[in-house]
Amino acid sequence: MPKASSHAQPADNLLKRKGAGTGRKQKKKAAKDPNKPKRPPSAFFVFMAEFREQFKKENPNNKSVAAVGKASGSKWKAMTDADKAPYIAKAEKKKEEYEKTLRAYTNGLATGKDGEDSDKSKSEVNDDDDDDEDDEEEDDE
Repeated sequence: MPKASSHAQPADNLLKRKGAGTGRKQKKKAAKDPNKPKRPPSAFFVFMAEFREQFKKENPNNKSVAAVGKASGSKWKAMTDADKAPYIAKAEKKKEEYEKTLRAYTNGLATGKDGEDSDKSKSEVNDDDDDDEDDEEEDDE
């Protein structure tokens, strides 16, 4: 049996020699906009939401997320295209709604109307204006 070589280097020296992690700066991720609409679920996720409720009723003692995922995945694979059709239709409908809201969101950003101008609605702003006019009339008297 051959002996271990006596000139083996520790892992730290190997990392230093290869330059791993030295002199590199981490890139900052762009901040996510909390107002941006969330992406729609795929047909499988629409199916899984429905399947999860059914699975919990049948197996109330099961707390494992992995078990639910495995069961739903195997059932999805076993389904025919005809069985999947209603879930695909629901997913397409949600996708269309998402695209509409995303267009409205991007148009709002492009025009500069992102809703951050004021926390008050237009009716509240108009009410405040009316109050100011009443105060001025009382001062004139």
